[in-house]
Amino acid sequence: MSAVTRAHEPWDLSRDPPHRPRDSGKFPRDARRGLRHNLAMPAEIIDGTAIAEEVHRETAARVTALKARGIQPAVTFVRVGEDPASRAYVSRKHKKAEELGIRSDTIVLDEKTPEAELLALIARLNADPAIHGILIQAPLPSHIREQTVFATVAPHKDVDGFHPVNVGKLLLGDDSGFRPCTPAGVHHLMIRSGVETRGAEVAIVGRGNIVGKPMAAILLQKAPHCDATITLLHSRSRDIPAHTRRADILIAALGKAHFVTADMVKPGACVIDVGVNRVADPASPRGYRLTGDVDFEKVRAVAGKITPNPGGVGPMTIAMLMANTARAAAMAHP
Repeated sequence: MSAVTRAHEPWDLSRDPPHRPRDSGKFPRDARRGLRHNLAMPAEIIDGTAIAEEVHRETAARVTALKARGIQPAVTFVRVGEDPASRAYVSRKHKKAEELGIRSDTIVLDEKTPEAELLALIARLNADPAIHGILIQAPLPSHIREQTVFATVAPHKDVDGFHPVNVGKLLLGDDSGFRPCTPAGVHHLMIRSGVETRGAEVAIVGRGNIVGKPMAAILLQKAPHCDATITLLHSRSRDIPAHTRRADILIAALGKAHFVTADMVKPGACVIDVGVNRVADPASPRGYRLTGDVDFEKVRAVAGKITPNPGGVGPMTIAMLMANTARAAAMAHP
């Protein structure tokens, strides 16, 4: 095994991240009452931007080590159509990859591109040994089946973690696959912020394939920084507040602006806001602003720890994508 693959990886949950408290293996008494919290003070902010930069520094070091061995990590982004949000997301990912020394290419197809043409492109990318990661930017036009597209990307290049093989490995607790970037990022926010998960009650609001389901699968694992008890809630769940008020950790990923209010949160709980919602704002030059699923200012007065939005989960999604790409390159050249 090379020095690159021996180095601490953000996906290696058998080891603690640098400069963060080690999991004691016990769920503290004060955590059972709700994570440590002084009710006279607002919640501690979990700074996703700062933690993402930690991960980026680790990834940059791995990229440098790979280059020293003559290996150039490379990722290709494929975008279909001109959706403004997709353009912005891919642009940010491309820029960060270049900053870290990862070669990044973006292929843009017309919105009316037939599904067969997209699948043929993916097959060519799969066969190119110089490309280590492939990301197909969602959402795709309605005539293209997303699940078919995700299943066509080679599992060992699926740095987004959506291939059925990688999903299956996650459910089985097999760390050789890639985990979806957003739930993996949420997990590392908690790890690097000293949030205890072992034995904790976790409520996940939202059962989507991108966040909710894989988030539950990660925290259920019999592994360090996991071992939680999960309640997976959705739009048809009865009495959602009754479940969330019991949770030591509340993860909001429903896609409804300010859905989580202060009266839904257990005092001292850790609250993670994954939502990205567009709400009208006449004062904004764009006529709208982006906000999360959590009523941040009011919930902050109750919670023990909380992610801001923006500046919380978003930066971690890109950080885990870059880490996955560096890992894919290392796996391709053991």
